[in-house]
Amino acid sequence: MRKTYAIGILVLFIGLIGFLYVQYRLSAPFLSDDEIAQIGADVAAQDESAITGRHFREASFPPRNPLKNVYFGDLHVHTSLSFDSYLFGNRLTLDQAYRFAKGEALPNPGGEQMRLAAPLDFVAITDHAEGFGLHEVCADPQLSEFGGEFCERMQTPDGGFFLELRQQGEQRPPVSTLSNMLRVGADPSRFAAMTWQAIAAAAEEHNDPGRFTAFAGFEYSPPLPDSGKIHRNVIFRSGDVPNNAVSAFDAATELDLWRQLTEACQQPCEFLTIPHNPNKSWGLAFASHTIDGNAYTAADWRRRSQVEPIVEMFQAKGNSECSRGFGATDEECNFEQFFEPCEDGQETKCIYPTSMARDGLKKGLRLEREIGINPLRFGMIGSTDAHNSNPGDAEEWDFRGVTGLFSSSARRRLDPNLRGNADSLNRNPGGIAAIWAEENTREALFDAMRRKEVYATSGPRIRLRFFGGFEFAPDIARSNDRIAQAYRFGVPMGGVLSANGSVAPSFLIEALRDPDSAPLDRVQIVKLWLDKGEVHEVVWDVACSDGRRANPRTNRCTPTKAAVDLSNCEISKGIGAAQLNTVWTDSSYRKEQKAAYYVRVVENPTCRWSTYDSLRLKRAPPSHAPATVTEMAWSSPIWVG
Repeated sequence: MRKTYAIGILVLFIGLIGFLYVQYRLSAPFLSDDEIAQIGADVAAQDESAITGRHFREASFPPRNPLKNVYFGDLHVHTSLSFDSYLFGNRLTLDQAYRFAKGEALPNPGGEQMRLAAPLDFVAITDHAEGFGLHEVCADPQLSEFGGEFCERMQTPDGGFFLELRQQGEQRPPVSTLSNMLRVGADPSRFAAMTWQAIAAAAEEHNDPGRFTAFAGFEYSPPLPDSGKIHRNVIFRSGDVPNNAVSAFDAATELDLWRQLTEACQQPCEFLTIPHNPNKSWGLAFASHTIDGNAYTAADWRRRSQVEPIVEMFQAKGNSECSRGFGATDEECNFEQFFEPCEDGQETKCIYPTSMARDGLKKGLRLEREIGINPLRFGMIGSTDAHNSNPGDAEEWDFRGVTGLFSSSARRRLDPNLRGNADSLNRNPGGIAAIWAEENTREALFDAMRRKEVYATSGPRIRLRFFGGFEFAPDIARSNDRIAQAYRFGVPMGGVLSANGSVAPSFLIEALRDPDSAPLDRVQIVKLWLDKGEVHEVVWDVACSDGRRANPRTNRCTPTKAAVDLSNCEISKGIGAAQLNTVWTDSSYRKEQKAAYYVRVVENPTCRWSTYDSLRLKRAPPSHAPATVTEMAWSSPIWVG
């Protein structure tokens, strides 16, 4: 079943990270020595003192809490073990990535310092399985002469080399006319196992129950045309892991991935998979068929619901919540978007009706009517997908790109005409995964992910709680034991409420600002529901800062007066809320409805990373990118009915 791994090593990230081609538009060699020297000079000339107001906090370790603590982390990050990351010039190791997550400063490949405002609570380093074993193969004394040439070229690859490999990788199934290039004397698959064992061992070494959680994980990365992605991160509950990671060369589709993981991961081993970048899946994220066009059966949908409880809907390559082209009318859907809805005949580089998370949640409501279960009851998280060994580095002011030398320095990030930066201004620092769990251990965090008591942020560490119930006391939001009551009489985010006659559901929402970011502007509820076979949606502002109230006609707060001084990125003082709490009842609910509700929290505006970079260079922000952002948090849904 396992293909000879030499093929996998050759095809590598050819397509797996097809974003190289689109991002870099390479038609000439990669960065020359002169270009690399210029990056160093650019970095040295940047005025880092122009970025003021930065704070660095020490880690905190709250005690075990039966009502749960919130923990912040990153479940998608790459080190130099990922071939594409290595290709970008990243040489930072697993150990350095873990130390960064715990608060240590590190330089990116261009020499810019990276540092978190506060250490993370957990991380999964998810290097691409398709490249496991490459470094070991290249160090093998029995490597063929042709293989030696390949490994030498890998140190300074050029565009023609990359495109040659990528074109092979886009074939289905992936094949290589260079399949014997790295032929060695022993079974090459053993080298892949060596990489995976090193990854699992590093997670064991850095895992510190109660203080820092390190999950063993990897990314499964089959290619799609035009840099599309139908990738999944695989996370394990404990140190009991399979002997080998499952790559796209072993498993042609997600169904194969789940089957092989299930066979290899026997108790006490447990796993879950997390899809990322629905926005770049060309509609496959929530389609009814696999990458190879095979239709899902009811059994396939059930298996998906068991092993894939959450979706990464925000990261460096865009926001995958919703698109205004498919029933969504709220302007927040435009936040950090990459693509427009597909036009007639367009197949790639656009948003399908089955691309975005909100569309997936809607489809789940329809599927429940068709097959008797809702296999798309998924929670939502954010992560970074950084390729600089810098997990959780999602602050706008600290964004140094995600692709090593190609996105360093500030001058390069702001100039899409420089080789390697065609999409640079569309990218963002990525998001954060937040998990509500009793304690900071692998088991507690993994179980919380499985029950979907998780949420996403676009970077800030906003604290968000969301409960639904039919029996909440009217004054629960003011009660000192409101969280205990909410668990006793309702369900948290990720939960399901059974319809209770004609009683309308109520929702308790509690949002606290990140002390290192802006005050909160407002809290919204997004409702999706099925009525006579049709799915509908509506967005309400349910809590507004500064005494504002939502307009009953538009369901929206009056606009905030908060602003940003673009000359220094200072934000308005005295505007916005440190905390927004409310109880909201859906008076429009009908007992025959199947509905899903989730919360979106919106901050006051702050400077976007491109504006911070402009300050470093003493220039005006680019006119073809937003100067500010309104950072957000998105809860996992609560389903009713």
